[in-house]
Amino acid sequence: MRCSFLVVLATTAATFAAPRHVVYFDHSYQPFMPLDQIRALFDRGTKVCMAIGGWGDTSGFSVGAVNEESRKRYAKNVAEAVDRLGYDCVDVDWEYPGGNGQDYGQIPNEQKVSEIETYPLLLAEIKAAIGRRELSIAVPGREADMIAFTAEQVPKIDKTVDFINVMTYDLMNRRDNATNHHTSVEGSLQTVDIYIQRGMTPSKMNLGFAFFAKYFTTKHGAQCLEPTGCPTAVLESADGSDTHLSGAVTFEIDNYNSNAAFANALKNGKQDSARGGQWFWDASTEIYWTWDTPDLIARKFKEIVSARKLGGVMAWSLAQDSHDWSHSKAVQAGVKEL
Repeated sequence: MRCSFLVVLATTAATFAAPRHVVYFDHSYQPFMPLDQIRALFDRGTKVCMAIGGWGDTSGFSVGAVNEESRKRYAKNVAEAVDRLGYDCVDVDWEYPGGNGQDYGQIPNEQKVSEIETYPLLLAEIKAAIGRRELSIAVPGREADMIAFTAEQVPKIDKTVDFINVMTYDLMNRRDNATNHHTSVEGSLQTVDIYIQRGMTPSKMNLGFAFFAKYFTTKHGAQCLEPTGCPTAVLESADGSDTHLSGAVTFEIDNYNSNAAFANALKNGKQDSARGGQWFWDASTEIYWTWDTPDLIARKFKEIVSARKLGGVMAWSLAQDSHDWSHSKAVQAGVKEL
């Protein structure tokens, strides 16, 4: 597999947020696989990054970012883990500073306003602590979630990090009430342009690709004959919890064999050429499906990566395309043309 950086989902954000009275954090943390075994799976020179956080994992970041003392302690702990375990780089996946994370129903955004300013400061401390190693971040694709990525803060963030993984997927989620493509050409380009307008360096940005489809239950009785704009059922409760009427299915071989509804959607999918998204509405189940195809991936390289002179691309995630690797192959083909 040809790639420059492999981001390995390594540990929770809380791992490095030791309380004030603890000088060192728990040294027992180990990656799920020895790094030499991971490196052996990829081209020589591929760097393996320690990813911190992920969806639903915000509390550790909030604790670590709160003041100068906590930021220095957090960064020191991150650097110690990187040195001890031999990672080449660090990826911070805070979803999301300033709010709109999984816990927004329990901890309202108003309680996270300070994170808009402390997020860039935490990144700066981590970068200073890890030295020559690269620091990357994962950033939201939906404008509503870009709370901490303001025109004032983005230049500070951009100055600190080495590259930025833009999650140009999940552009529709369970907080929406009308269908939309979750990773279209049009939506992805809009996301990229917002970040550029706010001061992000295009050459530091990696366009994100999704190796999974998403599905959403539509409002009972609705006729969803257009690619977007059909009313959905209630996908999320008032407290932010999942109503289990939406979800995601990866392009792994088991899902092709065991999920008849998914296979049916892929077989009968339609392309919305204007917006650049693949979709299917199953009238028998009242479920709307949205996903990317190799053809649309090729369009994204031409219309976004090349057009905006981005630094590269990334995907979530490699193993999720195991049915026929068609999405992965399309990404590799696009990279070769850059």
